[in-house]
Amino acid sequence: MILRHVTVDSSEPYELARFWSEVTGWPLGEGDEPGDDEVLVDAPAPVPGLLFIRVPEAKTVKNRLHIDWQPDERTRDEEVDRLTALGAKLFEDHRTPDGLGWVTMQDLEGNEFCVERSTLERGV
Repeated sequence: MILRHVTVDSSEPYELARFWSEVTGWPLGEGDEPGDDEVLVDAPAPVPGLLFIRVPEAKTVKNRLHIDWQPDERTRDEEVDRLTALGAKLFEDHRTPDGLGWVTMQDLEGNEFCVERSTLERGV
């Protein structure tokens, strides 16, 4: 079995997909445009794409599933600053004085995701 997409319910799929396209650097699906009910952020193989689908109800509680991101070109803190500039919000700060920990953020529609320390920060 192959994981093809991670699907996210959304009130505005195109706008949310555009945000995640900027976050990841991955392109929007071919032909996707404003007003579409389904919009894909097309990840490089073998990574699953992010598919945003319009739903009528708003998000009301914490996600049952979220994505953990590990920066590869920036430190965790630089990435948090970049994502904040793109419109993400800091939700919970789990950084510790010794430099460990992670940051839980929310995208434009309040979906939680985490930013962990980068590979360089982990010494890997």
